[in-house]
Amino acid sequence: MRVFRHPDEYTNKDRGAVVALGNFDGFHRGHQVVIGEAGRLARSMGVNLTVVVTEPHPVSFFAPQAAPFRLTPFRERAQLLESFGVDHLLVLPFDKDLAGLAAQDFVKNILLDAVGALHVCVGYDYRFGKGRGGGTDVLGYMGDMEGFGLSVIQPVTVGLEGYAGDVYSSTLVRKALQNGQARKAAALLGHWWSINGRVTQGDQRGRTIGFPTANIEMGESLQPKLGVYAVRVAIEGSDKTITGVANIGNRPTFDKRDILLEVHLFDFDEDIYNKHLRVQLIAFLRSEQKFGGINALKKQISTDGKIARIVLAEPENSADRLETPSLDRYLELFPQPHVCAR
Repeated sequence: MRVFRHPDEYTNKDRGAVVALGNFDGFHRGHQVVIGEAGRLARSMGVNLTVVVTEPHPVSFFAPQAAPFRLTPFRERAQLLESFGVDHLLVLPFDKDLAGLAAQDFVKNILLDAVGALHVCVGYDYRFGKGRGGGTDVLGYMGDMEGFGLSVIQPVTVGLEGYAGDVYSSTLVRKALQNGQARKAAALLGHWWSINGRVTQGDQRGRTIGFPTANIEMGESLQPKLGVYAVRVAIEGSDKTITGVANIGNRPTFDKRDILLEVHLFDFDEDIYNKHLRVQLIAFLRSEQKFGGINALKKQISTDGKIARIVLAEPENSADRLETPSLDRYLELFPQPHVCAR
């Protein structure tokens, strides 16, 4: 997948594509329909499948003091889109210029002049342009005027217990994670939710008590329910995935206040400082708690590890239970186009 950081990076040979527009935070099953249908068309037309997103997220631009809410910060989102089969990813810098760009100018300057969009796919509620003044109506009108096609994906509803009839959304996923429902969040996403970050130097207290941990700052990632999770971890530069147990919290036993992800990897003893880890939350085990001393903490960590191994061995939590979403798999599951509208 080629990543373009600015429309000016496009050359004539890069132009001509079916374009999916959206933020795609989380890349949940509803998002996969939008990009999947764009991919179906791109393949039939023999052109690139292009996704256009903004960075930072508009909410971060307009409300910089807002609590972290991202399900998939840029690195994770790009990995998911590349695995899906996206050819080109255009990342528009969301600044005051883009925020002030009229919807019609966005279509002309970016979609047409830079990308050379032949067809555009969006969700039913997609908004863009200054003051969110553009929507499917503007895209439809300009498509008729400028000669590009438009597919509007209608709401994709959930069939999961407790959510039946709801529309897939990033909000539903956030709610599940904040309730500690890691597996339900994964079912809504169609892939395991993960926190992607660099291992930082900690106080190395875990090593002194026999449970060394990799420490990862949460950064822009949504803060899920604090507590202990069974996890599966991919390490930068390695094809292996390693199981483990992780704590997300402020470590009250040691009177800490900052939120940190601490991962203890099973049967692993290698130097991974400064490497990126992709930590998949598989199951919530217990809430964070304060212990009376080191011995009580060590005993509980040992118990957590045993429980995590059992949970991770369950068939529903296997690594291949949820395949990484791909266009090939989408087209196999849905050989007929999803119902679209203009």
